[in-house]
Amino acid sequence: MDKKNNQPQKIVTRFAPSPTGPVHLGSARTALFNYLFTKQNGGKMILRIEDTDTERSKPEYEKDIIDGLDWLGIKFDEFYRQSERKDVYKKYLSKMVEEGTAYISKEEPKEEGQRSEIIRFKNPNVKIKFNDLIRGEIEFDTTELGDFVVARDMESPLYHLAVAVDDFDMGVTHIIRGDDGISNTPRQILIQEAIGAPRPIYAHIPLILAPDKSKLSKRHGVVSVNKYKEEGYISGALINFLALLGWSPQGREGTDEEIFYLDELVKKFDINKVQKKGAIFNIEKLNWINKQYIRNAPIDHLAEVLIDFLPDDLKKEADEKYDLWKKVVSIEAERIEKFSDIADSIDYFFHVPEYEKEMLNWKDEKDIDKTKSHLEYILNILCDIKESAFNREIIKGLVWDYAEKEGRGNVLWPFRVALSGKQKSPDPFMMSEVLGKEESIKRIKNAIEKI
Repeated sequence: MDKKNNQPQKIVTRFAPSPTGPVHLGSARTALFNYLFTKQNGGKMILRIEDTDTERSKPEYEKDIIDGLDWLGIKFDEFYRQSERKDVYKKYLSKMVEEGTAYISKEEPKEEGQRSEIIRFKNPNVKIKFNDLIRGEIEFDTTELGDFVVARDMESPLYHLAVAVDDFDMGVTHIIRGDDGISNTPRQILIQEAIGAPRPIYAHIPLILAPDKSKLSKRHGVVSVNKYKEEGYISGALINFLALLGWSPQGREGTDEEIFYLDELVKKFDINKVQKKGAIFNIEKLNWINKQYIRNAPIDHLAEVLIDFLPDDLKKEADEKYDLWKKVVSIEAERIEKFSDIADSIDYFFHVPEYEKEMLNWKDEKDIDKTKSHLEYILNILCDIKESAFNREIIKGLVWDYAEKEGRGNVLWPFRVALSGKQKSPDPFMMSEVLGKEESIKRIKNAIEKI
């Protein structure tokens, strides 16, 4: 409670990444869980760049973090950099040294260039208990920590001191972070008590693990958040996927419901239903979720977005033949898992395909003349269809019985190859509709002439 006005204390959370590398999935999920919890409670969320490691911190990594979170739709109410708060840390360090909770320690340098004086925390050697929203009661004996270092000097605070001071100074009420941060908690609680800070509520979420339950890394196909953007994943799909890593709307029992948009997640998310065990990363699941988002997106929007994933020559063609491009998108949206897939599959819509005549034969069919007769039958059918009725349903209705009689593969395979020149492509009825009567007939004739 807020003692001044007897009102419930406003929830304040923070996401505090170090700009020492691109923002990865684990960090993005931590930011997401903070965001969902904060928004559903009407609280305030802070982005705090923890850049006290001056050697490893880079401006380009800070930009990567901010851009990645912005793309995901995770917004913040306040922004800070620890490198700009040295005066705040100095004030608390001076107070701690003055009160005897920290002291300047004379050290024998172990390596050349090391300081002979550092500032250590005077450990009271007590047992600390705290209740974690996910893991329950946790207890530490702080004796084994010794008098740990909190600063190199008055101008150079280390991680634990800066974190504890910032959380107090910024009014943070809830700390939601990865469970690799549990071991940091006792040091930070000791510093909180030394500076008179109230203890925040902790929630340590499980790490994301590889399918073999090892630590997640690039070798498992995991890349930075912005790399997923470049590869053509939809931000909402990645958010959806990250939310389900360690949480489900029905708690630990699981649920069949899997597609959620961000506003739905804000309503449904429950920090108390986050599981304790590590969440398994599954790229196939991410691709499946992304595919559902693509299928549900308006065609006009997809056409506008997907064109940027084409090679320059095809982009020019698609722009000049935009009506054709929208038709292409309408059928490719059913097939692709991410936007970048589009570049590998649509060139034949804009150019007459090149292929060897042997490719027209279905599997073990040796008689090319039979294949030719099937194509001639299809050609006659296409020629007889009125332009206004030239659509996939009509074409399929007129070809299907013949294909059933002669063998679907024997008939439909050469039909499809004649239109696309590819081993894999949409069915020939869809392609015929997109290409139109004139172009479809032209390509069937071209196939017959090859034979």
